[in-house]
Amino acid sequence: MLVGGYALSSACETICHASNAYDAFSKSCVTPRFGVGKTCAKVILFGEHSVVYGYPAVALPLRNLCMRATVSNECTFNFELDKSFELKSKTTSLNSHNSASLLNSHSVVSAGSVGTSAQDSVHDNIYNNIDDNIVFSALGFTGLLRNIPPRFSSIRTAIHCALDFAGWDGERLYVLTESDFPPERGLGSSAASAGAIIRAILDYYGIDANQSQLFSLTQQAERVAHGRPSGLDAVATSSLLPVKYCNGSFDYMNINMRAWIVLADSGLKGMTRVTVEDLRKKRDENPTFVNSLLQELGDIALSAEDDLLHGSSENVGIKMIRAHRILDKLGISTPLLNDLVDAAYSNGALGAKLTGGGGGGCVIAIADSEDCAYKVSDAFKSAGAKKTWIVDISGK
Repeated sequence: MLVGGYALSSACETICHASNAYDAFSKSCVTPRFGVGKTCAKVILFGEHSVVYGYPAVALPLRNLCMRATVSNECTFNFELDKSFELKSKTTSLNSHNSASLLNSHSVVSAGSVGTSAQDSVHDNIYNNIDDNIVFSALGFTGLLRNIPPRFSSIRTAIHCALDFAGWDGERLYVLTESDFPPERGLGSSAASAGAIIRAILDYYGIDANQSQLFSLTQQAERVAHGRPSGLDAVATSSLLPVKYCNGSFDYMNINMRAWIVLADSGLKGMTRVTVEDLRKKRDENPTFVNSLLQELGDIALSAEDDLLHGSSENVGIKMIRAHRILDKLGISTPLLNDLVDAAYSNGALGAKLTGGGGGGCVIAIADSEDCAYKVSDAFKSAGAKKTWIVDISGK
């Protein structure tokens, strides 16, 4: 599935001749340059919502569901044009003094960071220049970064921070994302897209950032998307191994279990911001009740590590059912998500639960054989799932 690129066709010619200014600029680009970045989807196996309050959580990267980003200095992407698309000429050429003093290479500066008025003015100027010279394409939109819809605010921040880190020299760049999974389903699309774009920009400039730097850059975008993210999505969407969050830190986990995860998309957008706020209000009104359930979710996540390590898929399934019932009690689930969980369990799944913020989004089930996984997948579709995926997690 192509999310962000869409059909790549002859519309490229329209862009390449959109202004005489760009024609002159394109001729000066002797050698096309590209940068690529890749991340993946993730599911929360245990601990959604309770992780917000500091309890443990376990996330699984889904390496076969990829998010890809490409950055280029030439118009080689066959964009499908947004009707409001307007290609502007390069508005400002940063001189060598500006490049050296204003774009401090390898610094990490948040678009929302607090500094002196002079520093704020400097970075406002940098980001305005970026917005006028970066063309972005994703989810049906193509245009200057300045004109992106609010839903891409976190991506805009990711591009700002990555270019600032890389020491952007004022050149026009084209940024394209493609995805194997839908957005707003609790699969980590905001962190995955930000992480892929950041990696593509750094690859374009030949910069090797370490994991801490990549995490910091991605988290700046995630704060725009989610307010106070735990960082679990930023880590899990770029991991090769399952990730455990506990006591404010992340550890990688091994799975020694023959099992398959079946993922079902309800077709409804997740409502993470709404469900998080609703749960906060419930906790304020009835802290004893809500805290006891959050504690139980945390205990389940903590104890699941041994099950995953020692191959106890049956125990994992039992814990998934228990976790879903708790999330339902907290008002996180919906009738459709409950129907999907019931359908999976009735058709041989060892367990099933919602994953992510709830209020929509996805359900996951665990199966102990490939045949069972396909049976569960069919059951999901019969119960109303719009799309399903099967992921072999054995040995990951």
